[in-house]
Amino acid sequence: MISAPQGTTVEATTDSLIEDCCRTISRKSFAHVGAEVATSLLRQRYGLDVGDWLEFEESFTRLTPDGYMADGGRYRRRRHATFSASACGADLCVAAHQPHYQSLTYNELNGGVARHFDPIESNVLRGDTLTAVLTLGCELFGRLAPYSGWHIEVHQFRIEADGTSIALPTPEGTHRDGVTFAMMLMVKRANVAGGVTTIYDLDDHPLQEFTLSDPMDLAIVNDERVRHGVSAITSVEDGELGYRDVLVVTYRHKPAGD
Repeated sequence: MISAPQGTTVEATTDSLIEDCCRTISRKSFAHVGAEVATSLLRQRYGLDVGDWLEFEESFTRLTPDGYMADGGRYRRRRHATFSASACGADLCVAAHQPHYQSLTYNELNGGVARHFDPIESNVLRGDTLTAVLTLGCELFGRLAPYSGWHIEVHQFRIEADGTSIALPTPEGTHRDGVTFAMMLMVKRANVAGGVTTIYDLDDHPLQEFTLSDPMDLAIVNDERVRHGVSAITSVEDGELGYRDVLVVTYRHKPAGD
């Protein structure tokens, strides 16, 4: 777990945390950043506003059903948006709304088709929270790959557990997303158990497991070097809906000129 150094200025502390994250990702190809550290970075370095976070959190109540679940599941809600950024995260901007596509190589369950999801609401799209998260990713990955521009996709997910069926945060199983880097930010868990994240090497040997449990717990993976999956969730209180809200942001190398 990446922890904050003691007895330093805010600027020095956040610089150190960014360096620690980059070194960890470079060495292990993944990082689990606890809520305290991620919150410090997002608030102190990138200006995340507490009020905007609460609005961001509340927006997950308005996600719409995922109509592309090949397993017939009705437990997933989501919204989607696309951004672009030049090298080192400069010129981060919203791109025209477009479908999400993964080949069957990376998603045997739901891949192979262009999936048209409802767009992320405009106030969320340009809010302090999403801007802070995207900027954090651009800084981290800009240091790890300083000459790359980025095609960025943002996914808001709500997985619902009602006690009557299996609820799978990653219904495709252990997988890669077909991108360069991915970030998974916990927003809120309510009345659920499970949802354990496991990181695997490319031969499917488990490397580490952890649970994103607190708001702003963060997992980061180098998608070219590791695979990941999340176990099923179940509701804790019978008859009460449980849910797991997560923001997933992927960064894919963008060829020069695109």
